Amino acid sequence: MKLALLGHGAMGRLVEARAREEGHEVGLVVTSREAGRGPDELAELVGGHDAAIDFSTAAAVLRNAEACARAGVPLVEGTTGWQEHSGEVRDAVSSRGGALVYGANFSVGVAVFYRLVARAAELFAALEGYGPFIEEAHHSRKRDAPSGTALKLKELLAERLPGANISVASTRAGHIPGTHRVGFDSAADQLTLTHAARTREGFAAGALLAARWIQGRTGVFEFTEVMDEILRAVNRDK
Repeated sequence: MKLALLGHGAMGRLVEARAREEGHEVGLVVTSREAGRGPDELAELVGGHDAAIDFSTAAAVLRNAEACARAGVPLVEGTTGWQEHSGEVRDAVSSRGGALVYGANFSVGVAVFYRLVARAAELFAALEGYGPFIEEAHHSRKRDAPSGTALKLKELLAERLPGANISVASTRAGHIPGTHRVGFDSAADQLTLTHAARTREGFAAGALLAARWIQGRTGVFEFTEVMDEILRAVNRDK
């Protein structure tokens, strides 16, 4: 694929390196120095690319989505913290027949972790005396707390445990790539499920997977939908 990278921080550089290793062409890198460009100007730059991958800032997401939709370039949105503008972003993409994959976390392992947590919540819904909780930890530079992944986990629990008080504890320190722990606690015992990212390489791999998956599609998709379809295909082939 010929890719446009929006944002060139730690994640943007990882995606660039991984993309080149996989044989993709990186045709455009938009850094923070180009933050003043409007949607029309950015659309001209991203036009002609097979996909754009955005790991920039929450404030730039709406502009990037508008620009990619105008250019007819599918967008993989890896930035978090823009949920308050989600309606505008969806409208910008859908009104122009664009394509967007977004996710709180592009780790393939986290996508499976979501499934495990959802199933565990369904099992505990039939039991009394267990209280759910979420703990998450990230590096000190991460801006949003709780993380988007933690909020997604809370949503999964709330759907299956209506009325439950679900606490979320966040830690920001050092260089932690990302750890999420979901627990079910009772007076008698405690069960926990944990996902710990060793590096952020997995997020880059997931973003590139999403960029391949979205080719030829239109609409707005969550990364969990991408993984659900891939896992179904794998199971069918067995």
